[in-house]
Amino acid sequence: MKKAIVISLTLISLIIILVFVTASKLVLKTENNHSNNKALPKSVYTYWKNNKAEISSYDLKQVRYGEIREGKAVMIFVTEPFLTNSQVKYDGIKTDETRAEVLKLNFERYFTTGIYPYSMMTSVFTPFNANPDHPYKITTSSQDWCGHTFLQLNNRENNFEVSSYSYFQQFGDQNIKLDKAILEDEIWNKIKLDLNSLPIGEIEIIPSTQYLRFAHLEPKAFNAKAELTSQLDDETNSEVYVFRVEYLNLERTFEISFEKELPHKILGWKETYYPLIFDGEKRLMTTEAKLKKTINIDYWNKNSNADSGYRKELGL
Repeated sequence: MKKAIVISLTLISLIIILVFVTASKLVLKTENNHSNNKALPKSVYTYWKNNKAEISSYDLKQVRYGEIREGKAVMIFVTEPFLTNSQVKYDGIKTDETRAEVLKLNFERYFTTGIYPYSMMTSVFTPFNANPDHPYKITTSSQDWCGHTFLQLNNRENNFEVSSYSYFQQFGDQNIKLDKAILEDEIWNKIKLDLNSLPIGEIEIIPSTQYLRFAHLEPKAFNAKAELTSQLDDETNSEVYVFRVEYLNLERTFEISFEKELPHKILGWKETYYPLIFDGEKRLMTTEAKLKKTINIDYWNKNSNADSGYRKELGL
């Protein structure tokens, strides 16, 4: 009888241990699946909550119409309050709408093609708390002497809502819905906020909205492979991270190099693809940008003529 009791107690103990271990594994699995919802390191908040923007200027070699064009690029990272439903900046006007803090990226490119100039800008609004798990909104505008285009992507509950306006017949006023996928435009802010949120391995990704404009493509997801590697930078002779995306059925690769230490300064990027060429010849070419200067400043308070010296400091 005593042996039976002992055996029973032993079995019960084993069952309890197995349940506990299984439950622990389930908890770990759940935590891993939601790792991007964890609080960001204090150092990240400290850097971005300093009431200043991070502004970086780049020398740009932009592929357009089968030739390399010399130009400039600028990245402005800054935090701001954001209304999550109407998806616009909160300006202090009284409202019952929910507000969230976002990291905003304004990404500009300037270059000329022959006689006429291009000016492009993408804005990305990424929540600090990674919920939702994609930016609230992305907008891209492009202006040249032919005309201008505008694309807006809003992250809604079930899908991405995309509005497109263009002087091109093919992309005239359109409103479409996309299944959610990683957005190339959101990678920049992921690097700045949380490297653990970068997509690695086989993924589905929507190319950058600026590239879609260059290639005259409608927005949609493509299969790709993504990796994060450590490499030796030729100019600084220091170790840097390189995040690379290879599109499997788009004949395009895209990579960003950035510093290992916070705030992961963006050192440059490359895009290799077959550009839109009207002479029928197909040539693999590379757009490339290299960092010139980074400053941290409250630029919105620097709008007098005396502040123009900051543009010279940035090489603009």
